[in-house]
Formats: sequence, structure tokens, C-alpha cells
Amino acid sequence: MVIKNMRNTLTVIFMLIGYVTSAQSYAESALLFSTYQLGGSARIQGVGGAQVALGGDYSSALSNPAGLGMYNRSELTFTPAAAGYATEADALGSSNEENTSKLVIPGLSFVLHLPRESGSFLGGAFGASMTRINDFNGSFSYSGPNTSTSIIDYFLEQANGDGPEQFDTYQYNTPTGLAYDTYLIGPRSIIDPTFPDDEYFTDAPVASTQTENVTTKKAGYQWSFSYGANVKDIFFFGGGLGLMSLRYEAQRLFNEEYQDQDIIKSIALQENLDISGSGINATLGVIVRPVSFMQIGVSFITPTYYQITENYDARLDAYWNDYDYDDGNQIVNLDDEYAMTDYVTSEYTLTTPLRLSGGIAFISKYGFISADVEMMNPAKAKYSSQIGGISYAGENDDIRASFKKVYNYRIGAELRYDIFRLRGGYSMMGNPYASTDYPYKNFSVSGGAGVRFKKFYMDLAVVSKRTENNYSPYTLNDNSQPIVKLKNKTLTSMITFGFTF
Repeated sequence: MVIKNMRNTLTVIFMLIGYVTSAQSYAESALLFSTYQLGGSARIQGVGGAQVALGGDYSSALSNPAGLGMYNRSELTFTPAAAGYATEADALGSSNEENTSKLVIPGLSFVLHLPRESGSFLGGAFGASMTRINDFNGSFSYSGPNTSTSIIDYFLEQANGDGPEQFDTYQYNTPTGLAYDTYLIGPRSIIDPTFPDDEYFTDAPVASTQTENVTTKKAGYQWSFSYGANVKDIFFFGGGLGLMSLRYEAQRLFNEEYQDQDIIKSIALQENLDISGSGINATLGVIVRPVSFMQIGVSFITPTYYQITENYDARLDAYWNDYDYDDGNQIVNLDDEYAMTDYVTSEYTLTTPLRLSGGIAFISKYGFISADVEMMNPAKAKYSSQIGGISYAGENDDIRASFKKVYNYRIGAELRYDIFRLRGGYSMMGNPYASTDYPYKNFSVSGGAGVRFKKFYMDLAVVSKRTENNYSPYTLNDNSQPIVKLKNKTLTSMITFGFTF
């Protein structure tokens, strides 16, 4: 079954990546898939990802392929890593921390040096690499009393304004539709035929305890095929093609319990989301060395065009306390009621915004200092569909209203002594939200070391990433929904093994 979208689902596609969330929206999905984490070799991640003006590393294929023109020999690399994820959730008067870990492969590469002395042209290098550009792994949970609001308030607001026929059409495969099927909400005309049937009521009380568990998995990768050229060891230029793969999974279980109630005991909403996609983009860049100790780089990454398939299903259980419900025609005895959505498949395209980066590096025999600035405008992300009659105009309007142009900054340094290297770096992502009401923090601190031999080298890097954001399990028109404060920490340790020939 292919449908337009799932506007009213409460999925949690991005909450561990460091963005403000409430109910899931396609706008937030666009931001998630438009945002990259630090990527590349341990050397580059050790200096905070500041590489636009550096070159001489396979990571240039991802950021500025002109840097491949600085190779003077061929190379093969492999980078394994261990990542640890910790999320602290503060909500409803309590705090809880969850930890997970995973072995990953942030990158691998092959660079072929192709020397050619023809006047000013000194040849270049071709690079093929795989880079992990996004990490969706993590989990969090919270539990506490809430006697002010209920997720049923959200269902009521979503249902109000249209008659029961909505549950056979656009609300059919949504949690709100499941709430109707399990008698959690019903039209007011049931109470009195003179009441409107486009306003809804519930017999359930306000919840006394709310609990939620969220788990997200998988990652995004880019395969880069690039070439960089060298002109007189002064001017370097290059270009490349990027092939993207995307996989995201999320499971969410939300519970409400009602103490000392004769009507209903509890409800449980379980949602599952599986997103997979593939994409393509291109990268162009130049690096200029005006003097021997300074390099200036500029790179341009085109918008990425994704083809995405999204699978969603949900189940809602309502544990009534042997309650007699009058549906207007008969008395229905309610005990353990449940309803499930279909396994819903949505197919659409997403175009993420272009990126423009500039960098400068100061280099000597003792090491280097490098700094980058990147501009991206997530408000330019856009959805579309190849299925006739389906429009994403509303979702695209949300994107334009929600986000603004953002600048990301990276700085790093390397010290050299004989065959040894010591590195440190810092990166910070700007706040992409147009509204100042959204708290946002996303930064990384990194360090590393390396050793260089004639035909082999090894680099170690440790990257500590921290994000802070707010999350709400549902939204209400008066903004009285519960707020969960999330603090996410990711610690990644990696080693790059390089073989030169």
C-alpha cells in the first residue's frame, strides 16, 4: 500500500542526533538527512574534520577532491572503530541514562597516484572511498507522573474538525485512528445526537504515569569516486561523484497508566519505522598554495537527490477495566482492546541542500593549523513524489518556515616530530532553527596520534560528540505537552591503517 505521507504519526526519526523534536514531521526528517557527522580517516577526525584546505588524505574525496592532487604515491586504508552512546533523559521529575555500544567501520579507501609531467601539469590521483556520514544508533527512556495532560488530548485535537469518516480515509493508518478503534475517543454526538459529530470526547482520565522507550539504529554512508589534479604544486583542482546509502530504524513504546480508576487501567502505543534510500551528488573543489606555508581551499557539494522508501506500522492497546461503553447504538463491554495499522509503505524523493565550504591551512615542518567554515541552508530541502496526484507542498512549506541558513565551524592542529604525530580539533554546528525558542547544542572535541613509516602508517583518533535538545512525545495546541530534556554523548575511538606503494 502506497500512501502520501503519515503527517500525524508520532515517530522519532531524529531525536538522538541532537535536534529539537516533538511529534515527528517530514521537516525534521529532511534536517536529519541533510546533516552529516564528522567523517573520514582517523587523521582528519583527530583534527576536528578541518580538511577543506589540507589535502593528502583520502577524506578529501568527501570534502574537497582537489586534495587528492597532493598525493605522491598510491595508498590503501582501512578504519575500524568502537562507538559508545549515552543519553540522559530528564522528564516528569526524574532522570534516566541509557548506554549502548557498537563496532562500526567509519571508512575505507583506495587512492591511485597517476603522475604525469607535462609542462605545468604534474598529474594527480584517483580515489575511491566509503565514509560513514551519519550515525543513528542510540536509545533513551523516561518515566514519571503527569496529571496535567495525556496523549489522548493529542488524539482529540487531531480528530476535532472532521466527522468519523476520517477514520476510514486519511486517519485510518495513524495512532489517532487506532485511538478511535479502541474507544479512547469518540464523536460527541454519541453522548447526545444534538451534539456535533466533528468534536470528540474521551471517557479516559488524565494519565498519572507516563513511560516511554525509544531505540534507533543504522547509519548513512557515501561512496566517493573522485579525481584531484596538480598544477605546478601551486594549484590543485578536482571533482567527484558521491553515491549515498541510507538506512534508519526506530522503535517506540509509549505507555500511560491510570491509578485507582474504575474505567481504564492503561494504554500502550508501539510504533515501528524503517527508512531506506539511495542518493547521488557531486563535489567540486580547488586548493591554492600562494606561498609555501599557506593553503586556501574552496569546495562545492551539489544538492543530494535521494529516492526513499518508508515503512511504518503501529499498534495501540487499551486495557479497559471491564467498562460498559455506549456507542450510541448499543452498550459495548470493553476489556483488553487493541488495533493495528496496516504495514504502510510510502515512496518519495528528497533533495537535500547544497554545501559551500572554505578553509585555510598554515603548514610547516613542525605540523599545521587548519580551519574550515561550511554554509548550508536546510530550508532549501524539498520533497516530491513521482506518483501522480501526490503533493508535498505542505511539507515543503513547513521546511521553509522551520529552518534557516546555518554555518558550521571546524578547527584543528597537528604537531610533527620525526615519524610521530599529535593532533587535536574542535567542531561546532550552528543552530538551524528559524525560531529562537528551540534550544540547540551540537559540538565535538577530538584528539589523536599517529606514526609514519615508509610504506605503512597508523593513526588513532578519539572523538567526543555532545548534543542537547528537547523532545516531546506528543504536541498540544496550548504547548502544555511534557518536555523531555535530552543530553546525548557519543564517544568514538578509531584506528586507520594505511599502506602506501
